[in-house]
Amino acid sequence: MKSPYDILGLADDATDIEIKQAYLQKVKDNPPDSDQERFQRIHAAYQSIKDNKSRLSHALFTLPTADFDELLDQTFGSVPTVTINSDQLSKLLRASIDEKTLLTALTKAEK
Repeated sequence: MKSPYDILGLADDATDIEIKQAYLQKVKDNPPDSDQERFQRIHAAYQSIKDNKSRLSHALFTLPTADFDELLDQTFGSVPTVTINSDQLSKLLRASIDEKTLLTALTKAEK
């Protein structure tokens, strides 16, 4: 399965502006009325990496070698490091993503 970056023709370190420009160009080249399935793949790819929070969620659940420290720094800036336990982490994840996505990720992690 292609990554959202591959679908949009981007490098993994693309900026918000580059991501949006690539998305708009892909939509222009592949309008929904020409190929609905292709358009939906492009739109889903954009939605999964359109901002720092989305990219962090994407990396957290799909990229085994992601640099999470860098992604967290980009997402939250220079927030002091806080130690939390697994229950607190679970509550934070539940607050930031929908429960179905969280359960899917946890199920995959257990395998």
